[in-house]
Amino acid sequence: MKVGVLLSGGVDSSYSAYLMKEAGHEVVGFYLKLHDDEEKHKENIKNVKKVAKNLNIKVEIIEAKELFKKEVYDYFVDSYKLGFTPNPCAMCNPKIKFGYAVEKILEYGCEQIASGHYARIENGYIQEALDGSKDQSYFLYGLQKDVIDKLIFPLGDKYKSDIKSQAFESMPCFGELQEYKESQEVCFVKNTYIEILENHFNVNKDGFIKDSDGQIIGKHKGYMHYTVGQRKGLDIPLAKVPHYVLNTEPKTNTVVVGKEDELQVSHISAVNFSLDEEFESGEYFVKARYRSKKIKAVVQKYSNNIQVSLLEPLFGVAIGQSLVVYKNDLVVGGGIIV
Repeated sequence: MKVGVLLSGGVDSSYSAYLMKEAGHEVVGFYLKLHDDEEKHKENIKNVKKVAKNLNIKVEIIEAKELFKKEVYDYFVDSYKLGFTPNPCAMCNPKIKFGYAVEKILEYGCEQIASGHYARIENGYIQEALDGSKDQSYFLYGLQKDVIDKLIFPLGDKYKSDIKSQAFESMPCFGELQEYKESQEVCFVKNTYIEILENHFNVNKDGFIKDSDGQIIGKHKGYMHYTVGQRKGLDIPLAKVPHYVLNTEPKTNTVVVGKEDELQVSHISAVNFSLDEEFESGEYFVKARYRSKKIKAVVQKYSNNIQVSLLEPLFGVAIGQSLVVYKNDLVVGGGIIV
């Protein structure tokens, strides 16, 4: 079978290509040019070509910078302007990596697409990876069913701690990739998201910090510097207990804070993104952030809206993040928190 493998230049995707080759498939590597950091692309492509030479496979470059800017980068920037906390990776996966890129790879003649993501596939659904500490199913909740059927995740049943040693034993050239930096949480952010926003806005506008009763209790350096649940960097000189960001108000450049118990929520609303028409309301597990644990909840879908009643409280739910619905360890869909 002809398999296209998404290669980033790192060990995980490179080892996935190796495993596909060892399984007897005809393998073609594909590198996606998404952001505008040409130096980074140059370094990554150098690693990709090194691996391809050792595996004796072809490599193709997919140019997707214009689409990526429209669907992911601009979405990221616009979200922060509105006071939201966006999840660009969850948007990139269905629209770019496993959307536009899949179309191109299939046009090339490949039958299946593999990647180094830590996830599995079970009965047409994305399933959590065996290695819970590296599981990336949360970011894949938006994938279409017809795309999922064409995917292979060779690392889904493996532990991250075993991958490097196995890879280096399999092919010496993988050892030369050790200097490759682990994938950043957001590929186009080098250090902090503020550096990106500074290219578009004046992010350093002093404003007031208010408590949940509307009383001014401090000052801040610009609302875009703060996200829901944040504790550090708050200038509240008279506070006797820790305070956390509850939300931001862009129109008035205000940051609203409260005590930890004020971050607690028992209900979440989201705009539906990938729960299908056949979804049946009932009890499921949900995640409202990548690093948060799954929590039992009653999930109901009304047309384009998802309503979630949590069976235990959740802290730090942010508008703009992804709400992902699980049936045990299977992803059934989700939406964007509002």
